[in-house]
Amino acid sequence: MKIPAMAGRTAGRAAHGGAARLLFDEPGPRARRRIRAATAITVLAGAALLALALKQFADNGQLAADRWRPYGTWPMWRYLLEGLRSTLQAAVVSIALAMAAGILLALGRLSPSRWLRLPSAAYVEVVRTIPALLLVYVVLFALPRYGVDLPLFWKLVVPLSVSNAAAFAEIFRAGIRSVERGQLEAGLSIGLTRGRAMRLIVLPQAARRVLPSLVSQSAGLLKDTSLGFVVSYAELLYSGKVLANYNHLLIQTYLVIALIYLVINASLAKLARTLEARQAAP
Repeated sequence: MKIPAMAGRTAGRAAHGGAARLLFDEPGPRARRRIRAATAITVLAGAALLALALKQFADNGQLAADRWRPYGTWPMWRYLLEGLRSTLQAAVVSIALAMAAGILLALGRLSPSRWLRLPSAAYVEVVRTIPALLLVYVVLFALPRYGVDLPLFWKLVVPLSVSNAAAFAEIFRAGIRSVERGQLEAGLSIGLTRGRAMRLIVLPQAARRVLPSLVSQSAGLLKDTSLGFVVSYAELLYSGKVLANYNHLLIQTYLVIALIYLVINASLAKLARTLEARQAAP
């Protein structure tokens, strides 16, 4: 298996950005200047809104030390960390299922058989247009009428997996298309079936090329776990809601939760940028 994989190593390094170019066009110098200007304006506007919000909080006594003191105690953080653990559990399982389904859908869309290609394409195009919240409502209210009443954990995981499978499918499809066709042909030439050549040669290369996009999509899925409050699943946001009703520190509680989400998603975004930079390096 090493011979066909190594045959295109040099070309593979030059095409690490191929998957990204399939997903969006590379911006030119003028577009990059506009992007930098828009970014600067957005940052300044965000800073102004943040300053205004802090002023309003201060004027209403929300920044008083006694209202923040409970969040310096371990019992409060232990409760929030339990909610974070539930969030991460739902996210990890959803990501695993959505990625597995996404690979199958991507292979189906690229299959020469129209009996696989058309249903896969229909699934991706339809599901991408449906909000994840609507799928949560389907699992929560529609399925029980037909005798399908899932456990609480799966009422959140199933719709998130169904929704994100379409996005992962497009990412994997872009990655597979970015791999040189000679890689697949090299596998076929040594006697591998198309399926084995795809699994052993093409898919590993495709996964490496789209790894930053996979991390970014996973970060989005992690945020979608906040829909757990709809099904009363005790993820981080739902735990914060219960906590705010108990201690009547609504603003403080949700600001702390927002900070937790910010740290996690900023870390994932940093990871995605690091992976992308490594792939772009010669």
